[in-house]
Amino acid sequence: MAATAEIAVPRSVLFVCLGNICRSPLAEGVFRSLVGEAGLSERFTIDSAGTGAWHIGNPPDPRSIDIAAKYGIDLSAQRARQVVPADFTRFDTILAMDADNLSTLRSGTSSGTARIRLLLGDPPMDVPDPYFGGPDGFEHVYRLVRSGCEQFLDTFDRPA
Repeated sequence: MAATAEIAVPRSVLFVCLGNICRSPLAEGVFRSLVGEAGLSERFTIDSAGTGAWHIGNPPDPRSIDIAAKYGIDLSAQRARQVVPADFTRFDTILAMDADNLSTLRSGTSSGTARIRLLLGDPPMDVPDPYFGGPDGFEHVYRLVRSGCEQFLDTFDRPA
């Protein structure tokens, strides 16, 4: 796997979905876990947010908490928040879960240094919103998010 960026400097990543209770908190937890397993926790700032404000202050959906726990990841301390203008300069990379949120993010910033793209970018693909579905949808989302997070982490050179 070809790496394209050095992790010697701290990196900051924001995962974004619509309400910040299903997909993006799961992605935050999965990526935090992968970074920890790689011994790189001190080199990353990791957060999640939503483009909508409906769930501000709420914990992740219980189904996201359950699927994360099934794989040894604890989301219980996370609380939903909405994307704010400062996020576009605070984070190096903002990873949207789907094309609609990507469009919202791109239209919401007139300045900023963050690279904004889909989590599943090769090939570009949405992480579907599992909110109105059952547990199988959350399992599917977990697998997609895990794959996307692994691929994203692999884009960084790891110091020896």
